[in-house]
Amino acid sequence: MKKIYALLLLVFAISNYACGQSKTDKLDALISAYAKEGQFNGSVLVTEKGEIIYKKGFGLANMEWEIPNQPDTKFRLASVTKQFTAMLIVQLVSENKLKLDVPISTYLPDYPKKNGDIITIHQLLTHTSGIPNYTSFPGYRNMMSTTYRPEEIVRLFADSTLDFTPGERFQYSNSGYVLLGYIIEQLTGKSYEQVLQEKIFTPLKMMNSGYDHNETVIKNRAAGYNQVGNTFQNANYIDMSVPFSAGGIYSTVEDLYLWDQALYSEKLLPKKYLDLIFTKHIPAGQNYYGYGWQIGKMPVGNSEDQVETISHSGSINGFGTLITRIPSDKSLIVLLNNTGGTPLYDMTIAITGILYGKSYSPPKKSMAYSLLKAIEKEDINTALLFYKKNKDSGDYVLSENEMNLAGYQLLQSGKTKEAASVFKLNVEAYPNSFNTYDSYGEALLVLGDSTQAIENYKKSVKLNPGNENGVKILKALGVNTDTLIKNVAIEDLKLLEGEYLVTNPATDGDKYWKIEFEVVNGELFGNDRGYRYKLVPLGNNQFINPDDGESLVFDTKDKKAITLTLFGRFKFKKMTR
Repeated sequence: MKKIYALLLLVFAISNYACGQSKTDKLDALISAYAKEGQFNGSVLVTEKGEIIYKKGFGLANMEWEIPNQPDTKFRLASVTKQFTAMLIVQLVSENKLKLDVPISTYLPDYPKKNGDIITIHQLLTHTSGIPNYTSFPGYRNMMSTTYRPEEIVRLFADSTLDFTPGERFQYSNSGYVLLGYIIEQLTGKSYEQVLQEKIFTPLKMMNSGYDHNETVIKNRAAGYNQVGNTFQNANYIDMSVPFSAGGIYSTVEDLYLWDQALYSEKLLPKKYLDLIFTKHIPAGQNYYGYGWQIGKMPVGNSEDQVETISHSGSINGFGTLITRIPSDKSLIVLLNNTGGTPLYDMTIAITGILYGKSYSPPKKSMAYSLLKAIEKEDINTALLFYKKNKDSGDYVLSENEMNLAGYQLLQSGKTKEAASVFKLNVEAYPNSFNTYDSYGEALLVLGDSTQAIENYKKSVKLNPGNENGVKILKALGVNTDTLIKNVAIEDLKLLEGEYLVTNPATDGDKYWKIEFEVVNGELFGNDRGYRYKLVPLGNNQFINPDDGESLVFDTKDKKAITLTLFGRFKFKKMTR
């Protein structure tokens, strides 16, 4: 394996500096390296100036039958679906059948008035409606195995309290795009699928695209998988009626090229309406959101250069997708993957390096999976030495999730001591993550070390009081969990409410970085450019975001000039009004 990886690095050295090698050869070397490292399993297509310069499939579309991925393999697009839904809506606008700035109750008279009268189509398209995201509801996992009609999904959130006043800010919501699909059906009297076929797929001759149905036999459809440790498992089932117009389409890299090319013409819409789709309507993270598209800039390889892009990603059980358009020279990068959780954005950045003649990086090896291989081939002591030697190496990348999956693969195969060692390494690497302590505690319990298990479960629950599994186990072990949860007086939380602006940005792009905090039902929530999360108090004005272990420390000594330190290095100051 070391010889193979050394050879790949040599290939990259040549590809980066040898003038004679074509961009196609460089692309093949790059994607092959990702595939070799188990970080890409799917199909790719790249264009330059509107012409295809590379397309190829990697890995397997069906692992049981060892059927390879090809350029005509059909993948579930997940949220890449949203750009097609947005197109159908704007087509209806161009036909004077719909207006963007009127309440949705205009078209859905039965929708609850309290929300329907204040939310517009424009706000649904731009994720600014305030409608809670139904895929984040507690019962969503149970929903996935059930068939739903569109109106049944709409009823799940129609009466919900809005997260904020419509139009106030960006907050990604699948609910809004489901509602758009439902409106399309109500206005046309046809199914979303039928309108999609008639108004987009048939005119563009996208013969390998459609709305996915679990029960339909679809030629060349890829199966979805999840990587667990260094093995693969079939992805959890999801009935494709559940994502509906927010994520229910399948397509191929070749058909998405036809789609991309059509967006430079007026085949589907007059230019003035196309411009509406690609307008920067609302700030969304580091970029902006149009109608069904993310609009902003992307690094060019390893250089300091950036290029304007129009893109969107998608993720659904067993699939990851990313389409990136570069309008300045009509370049296109399409990555469709059927093993989930792969570094498609990093791959795209490297591909831009090749397109624009800049240096770029080969894939880094997974520390977790390399550690797992070392345990399986050698022993735990040899593997731990390998970890110590290489964990800070630029050749490897350490991932909390991958380390956790590697630990569970060992645990499930009966290698409990080895699993505990891996979980312990994860705790040391990610000390602010409640999940690492929970997993380590589980392995310690299996080993019979209840004392240490209790200590780790306590730390887990302190970091995330919502960890019901940890609370349940601690109670079963006779531990009172009430004292683990820090309570902050409501007046102290209210003091932290407001907008905070970064004072030491790392780049020019960060100088307008704002985070907003608000108190809801006695708990503090942050909103970082559309990403909303709950903060868990640790005491002394220190909080943790349990999603990623992010540390937030407030300084309230001067109540008129409250500051925030994020990640231990970014400084923010509360804005006064």
